[in-house]
Amino acid sequence: MVDHRTEWRMARFIGRNKHAAVIWSTSAILFYALFLTARRLTFPSAPSNNRALYAQRRSILYGKMARDLDDHGPAFLKQGQTSQSTLSDIFQIEDGQVRPTLKPANPPVRANVLYLKPQFALNISEAVKDVFSPHFTNLIWFQNSSLYHFSMFHASHHITPVPATEQEINLEARAIQEVAEISCPLTIVLDRVVLTSTGVLLGCWQVISGTDPIEIRAALKAALPHAPEKQLYDTAILHTSFARILGHPASLKGLGETSEQLQFFHDLVNRLDKRLGGFEVYFYHKGSTWLAFQPLLSTVYCSLNSNLNCECCQ
Repeated sequence: MVDHRTEWRMARFIGRNKHAAVIWSTSAILFYALFLTARRLTFPSAPSNNRALYAQRRSILYGKMARDLDDHGPAFLKQGQTSQSTLSDIFQIEDGQVRPTLKPANPPVRANVLYLKPQFALNISEAVKDVFSPHFTNLIWFQNSSLYHFSMFHASHHITPVPATEQEINLEARAIQEVAEISCPLTIVLDRVVLTSTGVLLGCWQVISGTDPIEIRAALKAALPHAPEKQLYDTAILHTSFARILGHPASLKGLGETSEQLQFFHDLVNRLDKRLGGFEVYFYHKGSTWLAFQPLLSTVYCSLNSNLNCECCQ
C-alpha cells in the first residue's frame, strides 16, 4: 500500500508538471503566433537581380509614355479626348482659374496613396510653374502641391465600384496600415518628366532603396481581397501628376507644323527635366501612406482639398 505521504509527493510532482506543461504550451503558442505575425508583416528582401528587373520594367514603361506625344501628336491642342470624356467636359474656367468639373461618385473612390510631403512638393511645384506658366493663360491646370501623391492601389474605383460599410472601411484602413508599416523607409528619385498626347505632365520615378512598388502593390492586393481585380495602373509605375495642358499656348502662334509644335513642348519638358531630374524624395514612416476617399469624381484625381477626405494611416 502507498502511504499518505507518498500519495502527497506524487500529487505534488504531477501538479508541478501540469503547471510547467501549461506554461510551455502557452509560450509555444504565443511564440508561434508572433512568428506568423512577423512573417506576415515582413517583406522578403528582394534579390538584386529582381530590383534591376523592376527598374528596367519602369524604364521601358516610361519610355513608352514619353513616346506617346510623338506617336499621337498634341491632341490637347484640339481639345482631345481622355479615357473618359473630352477636356471641355472635365475642366471649366471660374474667376480666371481653371478648375476640374466634379461629378458625384457613388460609392466614393477609395484609394491608397503615397503622400508627397510639402518639403518636397513645393520645390517641384515651383519649378513646374516657372517653366510652364509664362506660356499659358487659363489653358493649364496645375495640381495642388499640397496633394501631390503616388496612387498605389484602389479598394474601389470608378470603373469597378466596390461598396463598403463603415466597419469594412475601417478594416481596410487597418490592413493598409499594416502594409504601410513595412513599406518604409523608401527612397526614390525623379527619373524623367513626361508630357503625354492628352496634355498630362507627369513625374516618373525610380526606386533607390526600400520596398519596390511592385511588392507594395502585391501586399496591398493580398490585404484587400475585395478590391477590383483590374487596377488603374501598371504595378511597376511610380508617377505623380504635375499639371494638365488644355489648349494652345500663346507662344505657339506662328508655329503651324506639328513637328514645330512638338519641338516646342519637348523643349519645355527638357527644361523642367534638367531642373528636377535626380530630385530625391524619402518616406521614413507609415504616416506617408493615406487612405483617400473621393466622393466627387474627376479625371484629375485629388484635385481639390474640399472634395477629398484623406485619412493618414498611422
